[in-house]
Amino acid sequence: MTFSEEIKQQAFALGFDACGICRAEDSGREAEYMRWLADECHADMGYLERNIDKRLDPRLLIEGAKSVICVALNYYPQRTLPDNVPQFAYYAYGQDYHDVLRDKLKRLFDFIKQRAPEAEGRYFSDSAPVLERYWAAQSGLGFVGKNSLLIIPRKGSYFFLGELILNLELEYDAPLTRSCGKCRRCMDACPTQAIEAPYRINAKRCISYQTIENKGEIDKELAPCLHNNVYGCDICQKVCPWNRFATPHHTPEFNPSDEFLSLDADKLLEMNVEDYQRIFKKSPVKRAKFEGLKRNIRTLDGATGKK
Repeated sequence: MTFSEEIKQQAFALGFDACGICRAEDSGREAEYMRWLADECHADMGYLERNIDKRLDPRLLIEGAKSVICVALNYYPQRTLPDNVPQFAYYAYGQDYHDVLRDKLKRLFDFIKQRAPEAEGRYFSDSAPVLERYWAAQSGLGFVGKNSLLIIPRKGSYFFLGELILNLELEYDAPLTRSCGKCRRCMDACPTQAIEAPYRINAKRCISYQTIENKGEIDKELAPCLHNNVYGCDICQKVCPWNRFATPHHTPEFNPSDEFLSLDADKLLEMNVEDYQRIFKKSPVKRAKFEGLKRNIRTLDGATGKK
């Protein structure tokens, strides 16, 4: 068994659903990325304008980097909110994925260092300037769909991604040759037309951006298009044919509480700071903060014409 195979075996033992490895090198995506920034598709997320060189080439992020180990962790829920109540994106049902993935990645890194004491590197999960979906595709985990999300064949797209960038030379996987083909269900289903072209997302029009990252008021043009989404959005995933293969995750930290699943429009409208802090303790919903979530609730309430 090669060292790469041992690493993958350990990744699966830690609960990851997929693991692949690719060479750390220049991504070659500079022109495309700079056009996306120039068109202000990143909205006011200024962090996407910083450390661009490191974002495009992991060897500048980690000195001596030679390999990128990519992992995926399923978050598709077993129990979901009723369709007739304000919706939270599935990824936000349980505890903050940053903490869960980092713990598993640390244990994977510890395993590698036990086997190869000379190993040096860092691990990330949406926590550094890394082109996560690009490297996941390069490592053979799946392919990037027209909605810009990583799709794992016969598993779907409800996965958190993580990376471990190392100074070790390993055996590498090949990218898949699959694609979305002629399918454009995600593009047609997006109520705000945020998927402006295949693989190109305009964050300013994205419901996830508007309800999470946006620190001002929700765009009045887009407010009627929120489709009952109070935090994030899964529309482009729910219509994706590959997600008919999605199966519930096995990570206890991602399970929603009974109180969370009991939330409806009235409870959200009446929610106070203490309720918010209790229900969303350790939750990614904290990113929008209390006032941001209440803004979203008020916007939905106004769009439905309630008084």
